Amino acid sequence: MSNRKEWADGSDLINDGAGAFQRGPTEVLATHLLAANEQLVVAALRSEARFRAYFDVSPEYLYLLRLTADDRLVFEDVNPAGARLYGLSREHVIGRTAADIDTEEGAESINRNGRMALRSGKAVTYEVNRLSGSGARCTLNVIAAPVEIFAEGGRVLMCGRDLTEQRQAEDSLRQSQKMEAIGQLTGGIAHDFNNLLAAIMGSLELMQSRIAQGRVNELHRYIEAAQAASKRAAALTHRLLAFSRRQTLAPALTDLNALVRSMEDLIRRTIGPQIGLDPVATADLWMIHVDQNQLENALLNLCINARDAMPGGGRLTVKAANFVVDKRMGHEGDMAPGEYVSLSVSDTGTGMTPEVKSRAFDPFFTTKPLGSGTGLGLSMIYGFAKQSGGQVRIYSELGRGAMVCLYFPRCLSAAEPGQTSIELLVAPQATPGKAVLVVDDEGLVRMIVIDVLEDLGYLALEAVDAASSLRILQSSVRIDLLVTDVGLPGGVNGRQLAAAARALRPELKVLFITGYAENAIINPSQLDTGMQIMTKPFAMDALGTKITEMIEG
Repeated sequence: MSNRKEWADGSDLINDGAGAFQRGPTEVLATHLLAANEQLVVAALRSEARFRAYFDVSPEYLYLLRLTADDRLVFEDVNPAGARLYGLSREHVIGRTAADIDTEEGAESINRNGRMALRSGKAVTYEVNRLSGSGARCTLNVIAAPVEIFAEGGRVLMCGRDLTEQRQAEDSLRQSQKMEAIGQLTGGIAHDFNNLLAAIMGSLELMQSRIAQGRVNELHRYIEAAQAASKRAAALTHRLLAFSRRQTLAPALTDLNALVRSMEDLIRRTIGPQIGLDPVATADLWMIHVDQNQLENALLNLCINARDAMPGGGRLTVKAANFVVDKRMGHEGDMAPGEYVSLSVSDTGTGMTPEVKSRAFDPFFTTKPLGSGTGLGLSMIYGFAKQSGGQVRIYSELGRGAMVCLYFPRCLSAAEPGQTSIELLVAPQATPGKAVLVVDDEGLVRMIVIDVLEDLGYLALEAVDAASSLRILQSSVRIDLLVTDVGLPGGVNGRQLAAAARALRPELKVLFITGYAENAIINPSQLDTGMQIMTKPFAMDALGTKITEMIEG
């Protein structure tokens, strides 16, 4: 008699010798596997139930999309919050594509990021601005995560979180910080300009008094005082414009090694004999495209700050070097990855506390005694660097000195470097018969420019806005040069006036005079041929030289 017997289901039994048959090892294992599998199924069902409970009540926008065989992403499931975002019921979303229920831009975003998650097998995070079902604009942070990979493409779960309130709170905080900075800015401006205006107005009143008394031999004192105060006011304005990145720049191809060499003597005289200067040049230094005068001012300002941080003496190092910014460094330093040239000024002075370092670029913030500084030096340097496409960073520890480093993008142009200094020529007298049209809505500016022109022998015409100047340009009167402000009343700015003037007189030369780099004007390197720009305020001999150069060639 066989010891084995088959069950109806094909499994085997073993005779125990007493006439009874029991399940063999295979059946025992199968029984345990079935029990374990049942536990897994129950656990999975419980997990599914938990997920479904979260899915249905979550305030986040949840979508499960399936990539079909014909390469379409179709909504397979959506929670109530996700349906409300579209202003539809759940039944009207399931089974449809993003293109069926979303805007063209929204559908493109869902399809692109969903497919990217499925291709990479990794979650994709992105932000999108859109209209909600109620018509309100909202900002969503979305995570697209692949959850299943099938032969036909797979499934992706998209989870969207509304960041609108968070963004509004961040905007409110930024606005509050901006208003605080404006308060500091206006207070500092009022203080400094009131002092300068007092000097100018007082000098003019005393000049008037001395002329009435016949004491003209004393006038030079007040003239010099008024000029000095005016130049300080102009310098303060330029610093403010640099801080706000509105100054007019004249960038040129620049060799930083040569620029530092040209300033070495000036820096040594400025910092004094108690501080040693170590200029460090770099072989094969890359070229940069930058306003050389502004860069010289920035370098001198940094050297003065370093000097003040070393009252007992020390060493000052000025170094130019090539610098490559990778993706990680760029993210940390708020710089685009690429090739840069750095200019660093290092000292062995007192260093900065973290609090001082964090506020170093704030306008009118200074650690110097009252009356020893405006607090605009570093903010001006920061604005200049950013306007030039670069960046500035401070590295410092208290008691261990500081290093301020400027970074400028490498320039690959093969043009010759510009000169680091330019000498003004004395303007010669005009060729008889040459005429200039002056357009400015400020009467005092027109008066001064016209007086300069007449002193040089030019015929001067004047207009207060574009409309009146166009009437002159449309006439047959001779005009060799148009001198115009950029910001003009009447809805037509100086740039638009110049274009209209060139349409009437194609060979007409144009000199823009501007108080700051308005959006209407392009930077000097992008001006058309025969056009140049000067920034107010300017010296009258510089204006005369520029006019003569443009007219007489």
